[in-house]
Amino acid sequence: MATSETIGFAILGAGMVTDYHRQAIVANADQGARLVAVGHHNPARFAEIGARFGVPCVGQDALLADKAVDVVCVCTPSGQHAAQAVAAAQAGKHVLVEKPMALSLADADAMIASCARAGVRLGVVLQRRAEPLFQRIHRAIRAGDLGELTLGLVTLPYHRPPTYFDQAAWRGTWALDGGGVLMNQGIHLVDLLVWTMGDPVEVHAYADTLHRDIEVEDTLAATLRFANGALATITATTTVAPGFPHRLEIYGTHGGIQVEGESVRRWELADPAKATVAPVKPETTASAGAGADPRGIAPTGHIAIVRDFIQALRAGCPPQVDGAEGRRSLATVLAIYQAAGLPARPT
Repeated sequence: MATSETIGFAILGAGMVTDYHRQAIVANADQGARLVAVGHHNPARFAEIGARFGVPCVGQDALLADKAVDVVCVCTPSGQHAAQAVAAAQAGKHVLVEKPMALSLADADAMIASCARAGVRLGVVLQRRAEPLFQRIHRAIRAGDLGELTLGLVTLPYHRPPTYFDQAAWRGTWALDGGGVLMNQGIHLVDLLVWTMGDPVEVHAYADTLHRDIEVEDTLAATLRFANGALATITATTTVAPGFPHRLEIYGTHGGIQVEGESVRRWELADPAKATVAPVKPETTASAGAGADPRGIAPTGHIAIVRDFIQALRAGCPPQVDGAEGRRSLATVLAIYQAAGLPARPT
């Protein structure tokens, strides 16, 4: 695929995250990206949605039959991702699917296999991996700047009021949301944890629905053990008003990194002169961001993940977060749910 060639994107779904994908596609116009269609299940809304995005809104079948569509961004409720991704692959379209990629490992595997059979690329929108800060942290850890990893911490004190769940019947259900605070909000931080520390080999967890009238958990605590013996904790809730920034902390025998929101609070090494990657200078403040508002994330991550996907298509190689990588965070979330006695897959 030549750099000058246009890459036609279509988005399935018209919810909040669809606008992030639209912004990302527009921001990558220099890479040839062009939004050509939006897909929706309700014909009565086609005119309204089409006017909102400035492109035709059509049903799924028409979208997949459109020869101008090269990539389908799947932005529908999580329980619909697998079937739609498989259908897109069978239609010969590349697939970029929102997190979580699926609600079960069997569905994730079906997506991966379908894309492989069709010879199309599968990417998963775990966009923090594409952000320069987290790529830098990953490089430092892989280079051994923190020494042998010992401890990881994820803290997610978010706020999602009842109105958040009331705005759509699928929210907070096992069948279409696939889980609560961990599957919906926390999976991004789980993904960073497994990306930097590896896949856990042992999991213990507690979870409950304490304050929200939903099927899935609103509060969870888990402990993970990794192959080298390192431990990590994950604590998450959507019940804390007004909402606070999440934290990711990684420690090793030679130093540690503390991130609050999207900002470094501390990055200290026992011997800075030996650092392979120069530590990022701390910032003194961090906004609550997505902790207080699901729209409180910058579009930069989506822009970066779409750019990476385009570059992968042009180079003929897998994107940074392909199906196998997206499956890792899903597997960890499901293992935590199983340890906590929650459904391991939607019921």
